[in-house]
Amino acid sequence: MRRIAPIFILAFAFILAFSPTVTRADPLIDGCQVFPLDNPWNADISGAAVHADSDEIIDYIMNHGGDNVHPDFGENLDYGIPYITVPGTQPKVPVTFEYDDESDPGPYPFPSNAPVEGGGDRHVIAIDRDNCVLYETYASEYVGGPEKAWEAGSGAIYNLNSNAMRPDGWTSADAAGLPIFPGLARCLEAMTGEINHAFRFTVSTTKNAYIYPATHEASNNNDTYAPPMGLRLRLKAGYSLAGAGDQSLAIATALKKYGMILADNGSNWYISGERDLDNCWDDDDLNWLKTIPGTAFEVVVSPPPATVVLPAPSLSTPANGAESTNSQPTFIWNTVTSPITPITYEILLGRTNPPTTVVATVLSTSPTTFKPSSPLLNVPHYWCVRAISGATTTSCSPVRQVNITSTATAAPLRNLIIDETVVLTWNRIPNATDYAIEVASEPGFTSTYDFTAPGNENDYALTSMSFVGGRYYWRVRARVNGSWGSWSIAESFTYEP
Repeated sequence: MRRIAPIFILAFAFILAFSPTVTRADPLIDGCQVFPLDNPWNADISGAAVHADSDEIIDYIMNHGGDNVHPDFGENLDYGIPYITVPGTQPKVPVTFEYDDESDPGPYPFPSNAPVEGGGDRHVIAIDRDNCVLYETYASEYVGGPEKAWEAGSGAIYNLNSNAMRPDGWTSADAAGLPIFPGLARCLEAMTGEINHAFRFTVSTTKNAYIYPATHEASNNNDTYAPPMGLRLRLKAGYSLAGAGDQSLAIATALKKYGMILADNGSNWYISGERDLDNCWDDDDLNWLKTIPGTAFEVVVSPPPATVVLPAPSLSTPANGAESTNSQPTFIWNTVTSPITPITYEILLGRTNPPTTVVATVLSTSPTTFKPSSPLLNVPHYWCVRAISGATTTSCSPVRQVNITSTATAAPLRNLIIDETVVLTWNRIPNATDYAIEVASEPGFTSTYDFTAPGNENDYALTSMSFVGGRYYWRVRARVNGSWGSWSIAESFTYEP
């Protein structure tokens, strides 16, 4: 799987005029539904509109690789993607990732002998059958050890009972940012005569773009009719299935009803399936699929993503109006649920109501808490939290007030008030005899304006300094019992004369 640095989505002109329907509770794996019935993988697209550029896109694919369908699985154990199911008690182990900024950190319930896909992609797939959670990694290698049991290129974790997607621009264990397992042809499904999901497939040349349900591209190619990741194809309804065996007939029928979704770069028209660990696949049967030409497919209009409606987060602690003797209290809020994960939370904190300054952002993959890195002033503060999921940003939660009543800090806490003049304000230090203030035009304080203030003051108006427009930096320290304390953290302000 070839990956490139994430870039902005290139628009791809698709008209979103399609409503998927699903009539069965398939597919299942060890008692777990493989994603909800309204998930894109389980959508019946037999009635979906044909895309206006279908012929051009199919011609493009045909002119850049093989001509016929190829089942990338069968009796040969060198082919197919393996997976295992594990109990909820399976120990979870750490995995380190090359693309850690786009990977779910885990840990993952991978035993040391988990089967690894052959070839360059080296996928590992495990399903926690008790909790219905899917774990997938790419470029996987078992290395052992307490700090990291496995190394991988990337990894993704999915709740099989949820339609939650990867964030826009994120990869997964697959190039398109999609889960792999739901797109695999599985032999026991084929033997029942009915497969109720779409398949994963590859082409040799993709576009520098992705469409729903994909979240990631893996190409620098901007040819007009190159297929984007997430493209959905359907075997034409009129294509004859005469001569197909039981297994190939089930797969071809599903290709007419559910289609296949472009998920990776690879050989043209290669459809993914499970490794034949149960001696189930019949190559003589599957070979019929190789007679289907690429021209027997058509591009369909892809289903639109669901509209994300998010409630504002609710706050937990501190309670509204609470007093805190800790000048660095921990702020805690409750999570919200979204089909697009992870959710980002913005914490707004300040001395005005409502607060307007975002002091931190927290991903939902981390605890939903925030602790200020510097002490707060001994005055009332106001805080709220808002959530961001995809392109949706909620309103801020109902604002709460917390009153800081802390004692001495090691260094004066700096803050800033800008009126018609610049007034520097800090936290008064008990027993301080005086304060030293430094102001500089650069953060290194190599050349400073120096001022002093008596110990009973906690602000200083810069009236004796001739300002020119620009950004300035300042810090303050206190002298107690003849000894100077440490400098406060530097703060900045912008002066516009």
